Amino acid sequence: MDFHLEFSPKPFGTKIKHQDKLLLAGSCFTENIGEKLKRHKFDVLENPNGILFNPVSIAKSVTSYIENKRYTEADLFFQNETWNSWEHHTRFSDTTAEGCLQKINTSQEAANKFLKEADWVLLTLGSAFVYELENTNVVANCHKVPADKFKKRLLPVEEILAVLDNMMHRIFMFNSNAKIIFTISPVRHLRDGFIENNRSKAALIQAVHHMVNKFDKLFYFPAYELVIDDLRDYRFYAEDMVHPNYSATNYVWDKFVGCCIDDEAQRLMKAINEINAAKSHKAFNAQSVAHKKFLQANLDKVKKIQQQHPYINFEEELLYFGD
Repeated sequence: MDFHLEFSPKPFGTKIKHQDKLLLAGSCFTENIGEKLKRHKFDVLENPNGILFNPVSIAKSVTSYIENKRYTEADLFFQNETWNSWEHHTRFSDTTAEGCLQKINTSQEAANKFLKEADWVLLTLGSAFVYELENTNVVANCHKVPADKFKKRLLPVEEILAVLDNMMHRIFMFNSNAKIIFTISPVRHLRDGFIENNRSKAALIQAVHHMVNKFDKLFYFPAYELVIDDLRDYRFYAEDMVHPNYSATNYVWDKFVGCCIDDEAQRLMKAINEINAAKSHKAFNAQSVAHKKFLQANLDKVKKIQQQHPYINFEEELLYFGD
């Protein structure tokens, strides 16, 4: 008897290569995929504004990279003894306005340059709920400000479509070579409520598929469906019953590789995995002849791969293995 129906996403017609540059933005699931891409030596810029959940904030952040927006103290607010930005994650907050602005504007400049040359933009939408200030501006992060300072509302599909469509056209005007991958985060926003979470995800799914079905350079990767409908079991969630656990994220990653990544890149990823495993090896005796041979063998392997693929950065590995 089968207790599991496996779902294999249809492979993309155009796939990701190691020569490509990938900008990732969105929910914490974005960071999980981004970390795995970086570990396999893809050229990645991940969440220049920090973790973002709603489509309005994601679209606003991408537009700010295109415009190379420079933030000033007028864009910040002081709360809980730190300076913060309504458009950024708390990792940009600082005890001084100058420190906060330096982190934000340095990230903005890097994102502007990276997006101009990016081959792929991967956007993970987490929730269709937004929190608005009195001036109706949507915030990306509430920064532990009391809830009564915000109005919470569920974005209708039409509004999601409008912000995503505008963002898409801005991206293609700025970088005509870019392709966009949409995903819906499998993280369950149960603080909104069970029914509300499903309404939120449904609105995102409806809007994204409307976009993807209209334009050739837009793709959809079903991370949400893989966890919710394929794995479909609480044992694939962390103790909070909200975030997919290690096994689930690895399962989705394997599906992402098969669906989205070029065959040659997949072969190269296996060689990189071997180097990563060697780099993680803890020597019993670092001064032994055997360990020195081990280091030299892996150094030779890294140099050979780098010679064949000069667009991949192995500086850290060359230093580790003793070059």
